[in-house]
Amino acid sequence: MFDINNIIRNNIKNLVPYSSARDEFKGEASVFLDANENSFGSPLDTAYNRYPDPLQYKVKKRLSEIKGVPPRNIFLGNGSDEAIDILFRSFCNPGVDNVILVPPTYGMYEVSANINDIETRKVLLTEDYQLNLEAIAAAIDEHTKLIFICSPNNPTGNSMHREDVETLLANFSGLVIVDEAYINYSRQKSFIQELTEYANLVVLQTLSKAWGLAALRVGMAFASEEIIEVMNKVKPPYNVNEASQQLALQALNNVDTVNNWIRETLSERDKLVLQLKEFDFVVDIYPSDANFILVKTTGARDIYNFLVQHGIIVRDRSKVELCEGSLRITIGTPPENEQLINHLRNYK
Repeated sequence: MFDINNIIRNNIKNLVPYSSARDEFKGEASVFLDANENSFGSPLDTAYNRYPDPLQYKVKKRLSEIKGVPPRNIFLGNGSDEAIDILFRSFCNPGVDNVILVPPTYGMYEVSANINDIETRKVLLTEDYQLNLEAIAAAIDEHTKLIFICSPNNPTGNSMHREDVETLLANFSGLVIVDEAYINYSRQKSFIQELTEYANLVVLQTLSKAWGLAALRVGMAFASEEIIEVMNKVKPPYNVNEASQQLALQALNNVDTVNNWIRETLSERDKLVLQLKEFDFVVDIYPSDANFILVKTTGARDIYNFLVQHGIIVRDRSKVELCEGSLRITIGTPPENEQLINHLRNYK
């Protein structure tokens, strides 16, 4: 049975968070002399002299309407990477606790663990890039606090079997973090719908991928109210800046545009897969639920270098375990994909 009090760090449990000026007064006023801001404005067309909403309520309210989740179950961070780091700092004691990673997977989980001095226990995915539940169970001990699952997975592109994730949620007494950065491209439904079923579930999403806002750095975590309260207590007071909040809010009113981009990306993905299969240096193309494909080749580094010479950059994943000989290729616009194929036709 999951109990947040059994996994939260004692110092975080007893932490009195910083109280900012915007925490202490949330109402309307005509004169603000409480936060030591520059009262004259900003040397910009838009005034950014006032501190932003520390809890980003307007953005969360709009996300709530789109996702069907109450604002109190939403955390916003400076990219999903901040949410990942805060989970480590909130629930893992440095030098004592450990987390489970299932490589090949997103590299920031391990980097963040190392920064926070948390042991990582790696359980390789199976040959078809699915969870090895028996090996995960064997790796868990009384100091295991978090399990990170990327689905759709980066760099392999596939979604994890839903029933396997549910098995972990039902049997693990720590947090199961399901990173859904690429969920907008997937045939699977989001685990957000399961928040009321599993108290130990944290779902990560982002505005960097399908929403096209990578430069704004706005990541999301969805979880129980008690988990979100802990994360809000640990985060910096103004972790999402005003410009990002304003622009994210504008973008979230353009759902139709994003949905059209998703449909075109999926169409281009299918087209690109068929074209790549024609090349004799392509050994395999793995099934993808993301806006990229993992392509196994006979000479990944040579192909990578050839494309670089022609101004086309893909990701060489050939040194990643279980991805030997593979390139990760993001789905571009139709002209970009056409350039890729045309240059590959000249590769020898």
